Amino acid sequence: MPEIVTFDRKLEPEAFAPDAARVLRGDPRQLAWNHYTDASGQFAAGVWQGEPGAWRVRYAPHEEEFCVLLEGEVTLQPDDGPSVRLRAGDAFVVPGGFTGIWENHTRVRKHYAIMTLRDA
Repeated sequence: MPEIVTFDRKLEPEAFAPDAARVLRGDPRQLAWNHYTDASGQFAAGVWQGEPGAWRVRYAPHEEEFCVLLEGEVTLQPDDGPSVRLRAGDAFVVPGGFTGIWENHTRVRKHYAIMTLRDA
């Protein structure tokens, strides 16, 4: 029987940053503690942290992300619509195909769950 995965395990984070050509402001270095990836590699969940800054994002058409902000404040500015400002405690979904600007106004930490359908 599969075990329940909790996010209290001590993991080494993966460090990364957006491609420099996509960065608009700041130095948005990031860390991710991926606590779970399913056997198909299409679903992952964990904790993400990002430093202040703004960068262009592009989600694949079949990539959906559910987030719960644990700390900080972020604005998502779609290319084709009004911006959304989110704060610690807010939960939201970034739908597949989203393109726009992700801006961390402060250090941001979130729980994430990402589904990427390969054969969609």
